Amino acid sequence: MLARHGFRYLVHDFDRATNPASKPPFRLRRAPWFCLVYAERTNEPSPRRSVQFGDLRRVTPISRVFGLDRGTPIDRCYIERFLASQAGDIRGCVLEVADDAYTRRFGGERVTQREILFAPPGHRRATYIADLGAPRALPADAFDCMILTQTLHCIYGIKTAVENCRRALRPGGVLLATLPGISQISRYDMDRWGDFWRLTTASARRLFAEAFGASRVQLGAYGNALAATAFLHGLCAEELEPFELDHVDPDYELLITVRAEKGA
Repeated sequence: MLARHGFRYLVHDFDRATNPASKPPFRLRRAPWFCLVYAERTNEPSPRRSVQFGDLRRVTPISRVFGLDRGTPIDRCYIERFLASQAGDIRGCVLEVADDAYTRRFGGERVTQREILFAPPGHRRATYIADLGAPRALPADAFDCMILTQTLHCIYGIKTAVENCRRALRPGGVLLATLPGISQISRYDMDRWGDFWRLTTASARRLFAEAFGASRVQLGAYGNALAATAFLHGLCAEELEPFELDHVDPDYELLITVRAEKGA
């Protein structure tokens, strides 16, 4: 006996309306007996295999801090892959949010000046205290590169923030940004300044193209069903096999990456 989907395929092959070359040639809508058989066969429940949830059968995550207490957070693994692939852009005067760890790690001797941006006052190492959600928050034409990892989704005025980045870059300067696609809420951020947005490559493309121009924006994404499930539960990158992290499924965008260049 054919399964439900196989039966539908057979019906398509027999119906002259959808397949004129079929044999025997008749129209199914004029054959009530066949319609009854069709309804009976296609309404059968799909075969369902048992799934072993194991440790994941729980309503609370294994870790609420993105797996940081277990190893490298899965999104950070992807962020660092992205920055490594764009290391040549990290040069000259570089602005990074919160600290300069990635500037040092991926910029090396190409960096001539390191700047740190933070919004609330009191950050002892910050060289710029500014809210990217406020218009003209940064000086114009000031930086050769800006690194914003998992930052823009915490700014309600995200369009203003992206425009601020474009304005603050020197001609030919590059913004390297990452944004969450599939992610839990960051409680730390939510309780302090907010956690507002989750994006797809489609929405990110429009957002950055409006500020930089479509031809100057490159989008990417990392993630798959397994990586996303592990990330939501707070498992770390070390708990997955390399091939499980490497596989990219465009329907499961865990992390969105953006490279946007300011025109001359």
